[in-house]
Amino acid sequence: MRRVSRTAVAGTATASLALALSACGGTSSDAQSSSDGGKDKGLAIAYDVGGKGDQSFNDAAYDGLRQAKKKFGYEVADQEPKDGESDDDKTQRLVQLAKMGYNPVVGIGYAYAPAVKEAAAKYPKTTFGIVDDATAKGDNIADLVFQENEVSYLAGVTAALKTKSDTVGFVGGVDNALINKFQAGFEKGVKDTKKGVKVEVQYLDEDPAKGFASPDLGKAAAEKQLEDGADVVYHAAGLSGQGVIEAAAAEKAYAIGVDSDQYAQAPLKKYKKYIITSATKDVAKAILNLAESVQDGKPETGVVTGDLKSGEVSLADSNPEFKSDSKLQAALKKAEQGIVDGSVKVPVKPQK
Repeated sequence: MRRVSRTAVAGTATASLALALSACGGTSSDAQSSSDGGKDKGLAIAYDVGGKGDQSFNDAAYDGLRQAKKKFGYEVADQEPKDGESDDDKTQRLVQLAKMGYNPVVGIGYAYAPAVKEAAAKYPKTTFGIVDDATAKGDNIADLVFQENEVSYLAGVTAALKTKSDTVGFVGGVDNALINKFQAGFEKGVKDTKKGVKVEVQYLDEDPAKGFASPDLGKAAAEKQLEDGADVVYHAAGLSGQGVIEAAAAEKAYAIGVDSDQYAQAPLKKYKKYIITSATKDVAKAILNLAESVQDGKPETGVVTGDLKSGEVSLADSNPEFKSDSKLQAALKKAEQGIVDGSVKVPVKPQK
């Protein structure tokens, strides 16, 4: 089993895909146009809760799919989740894609871990990937994970230098180990940058289908933090984060987005002035790299980690205010250097 640290190539421009609906959730028209076992089929992805259009995690995965389609010129497929679906539903979705000849097949989100493991055992010649999980093991499985705590530290530095009230907020979709990494890094970055800044923390729901796909819950949580004095709010809540951004903009406070560059997302255009930055992880590059490794006949397997050093987690600089703030940029450069050289230690669990 190869264990790889991602440093390789990313694609460039994207190509459009026409989408249609199927009985197993939304799927690309490419998935429906060919018979099983076609040789010209490539990457297929299955979305996490919130689905395509979340302007965050799932859309980053979709961008990787579009890049692969353009770069390799093959058929691709994407499928949406269903409300209240089980692990068996997820397994059936992945198995269906593998049976149709797609390779690799990638589950977007840690909830796919049992399904990826089962599907990979049934189709040992197909490479399976999973994003944000390192527990699914198999000779034909690539666990695509990121050091979210590192980029969240930089989000904390940003919040600490932008706050005027000395109170900032963190909104997480679900209280679990993955989202705890965002909280832990953010809190440490705030603490190391400016003493006395308070971090308000709120998780939305135990059910991922609600925690990551309910903008109303995100909005209510952010409104409470803003009422309590926060003037910068960072979210790690997927689609629910749109509500966080909306609430912050309504109060002319700063929001820090996640996963994708949310300043650049067209549906969030009316709020973008207040999206100071986003803690991005290059899900698109991770997926494209996996697809390229399969195309080259040397598929990635094992745990494949993206971090600050590899450039696969970073703060987006689309907002001119963020980019032109020389004091902030100097502080971020120093913090990033410290994380990369090991002199700054960033926890993966919130510190008591």
